[in-house]
Amino acid sequence: MSSLRQQPFRAAVLTLVWGWLLFLVLAPNLLVVGASTLTRDPANFLSLPLNLDAYRQLFDPLYLDVFLHSLTMAATTTVICLLIGYPFAWALSRVRKQRQMLLIFLLIVPFWTNSLVRTYALKLLLATNGLINSALLGLGWIDEPLRMLYTEGAVIVGLVYLLLPFMILPLYSVFEDLRGELLMASHDLGAGRLPTFVHVVVPLTLPGVLAGVMLVLLPAMGLFFVPDILGGSRNLLVGNVIKNQFLDARNWPFGAAASIVLTLTMAVLMLAHRLSKRHIGEEDSP
Repeated sequence: MSSLRQQPFRAAVLTLVWGWLLFLVLAPNLLVVGASTLTRDPANFLSLPLNLDAYRQLFDPLYLDVFLHSLTMAATTTVICLLIGYPFAWALSRVRKQRQMLLIFLLIVPFWTNSLVRTYALKLLLATNGLINSALLGLGWIDEPLRMLYTEGAVIVGLVYLLLPFMILPLYSVFEDLRGELLMASHDLGAGRLPTFVHVVVPLTLPGVLAGVMLVLLPAMGLFFVPDILGGSRNLLVGNVIKNQFLDARNWPFGAAASIVLTLTMAVLMLAHRLSKRHIGEEDSP
């Protein structure tokens, strides 16, 4: 306590951080947990008694299909982002520092524009009379416009477009920390490029992979405006279900329960990321 009095700035910062965590992170999540255990009330949104009906409703075949479909699209998005982001991050870590700064700048530039605006811009590209179809028709490569909008593929393209930087940046970070001496030692011991990649590069970059998966998979399931704009009514994500339960169906307990499932999934991914870093740290220590 005396040390905090001697350092008022430190005390103010700690108070601000803990206040932020308690009132803007912990308290809202506790309210969501509480809402998920109450009863749906069309007049007051929520009422007693406490029950777990909302969690049982998650296993309804209708919603289970939506969750599985959402997970499939999110997993597909994550795999595509990983296949693109892994070699891109490796190449980015190998170029000169000046070019690195330029490429990172170009990677971050899209964040200066709202993601909703960028999604509408993508809609202009994929529409039946959009720029892509107009260009293909003008070149004579197709005889009639392709149906790209309001499909599952359009949703995945939109998700990859928005979330790819979140895969590249953590991968770039681990590639920057990857020591060249380890690769040279592997080659000196007779390992070729493929064994070195499988047994040295992949394990050492696994924390970056898990961090990228964590930053892509869960947001991909929750970006409800992407299916609304690009996918139509048949390509819903979990985020669409949650939004509809709160705003349209007025079933707040079920919407809260679905939100908690996503939060728990994020917690599992964070735990896996933490364990992978600890495991790699134990292997590196003598």
